[in-house]
Order: sequence, then structure tokens, then C-alpha cells
Amino acid sequence: MFTRLSIALALSLAPACLLDRSTTNERPEPAALHELTPGTTTASDVVRLLGAPSEVVQLGKRSAYRYEHSVTKRTGLWLIVFGSLNSDTQSDRVWVFFDENAILTHVASTFESERAEFGMAWTD
Repeated sequence: MFTRLSIALALSLAPACLLDRSTTNERPEPAALHELTPGTTTASDVVRLLGAPSEVVQLGKRSAYRYEHSVTKRTGLWLIVFGSLNSDTQSDRVWVFFDENAILTHVASTFESERAEFGMAWTD
């Protein structure tokens, strides 16, 4: 019995580490944005090229589609009485704006998801 208790105690105090990566939504392809032409491209064209948006926002008679892809990387370390967890989330965002006739007026984008990094809480 003492041996089982010793093993259980040792395992409960054993150090542990964690590496985790998660993504949200498909990544919008930057090359597909070059096929979007303000004044010509329709909302249907945008959905065909980029897929379904993450969000549709009504702006009076106008509208905007938001596409967002996120990557989160987590690193954790647990020692006997110390625990540390770091999480870095970076996102790609594309906003596509349409006039009242569902014709593209302009596009705004940032692509940062590839910058997500694994790291410990005490690092920058």
C-alpha cells in the first residue's frame, strides 16, 4: 500500500508541459483579394472567392462582410508549486464593404495569423 501511495504522490507532483495550437475559421487567401474590383465585384462574387463571411453587418442600406481567421498558440509549464501559461492569438481580418446595390466599394485587410508564437509567460 505504501508503494502505491508513493507512486500516486510522485505522479501528482510530477512536472508537466503543454503545447497547443488552435485555429478559428478558414484563412482568407490574400491572392483572392486581388480579384476584387471596386465598382464591379458583387457580393455574390465575394462569397464565391472568399467563402461565407464570419459576420455580415448592415450599415443602413449598405453592408459589410467580415472574414476572420485566428491562430492561437499556448505554452504551459507546471512544476510542483509553480504554474505558467502563455497564449498568443493573432488574426487575419478582411472587411469587404458594399453599396446599396451589393456592389463592392472597398476592401480592408490585415494578415497577422502567421505571427502567432509559442513562448513562456516571462518572455516578450
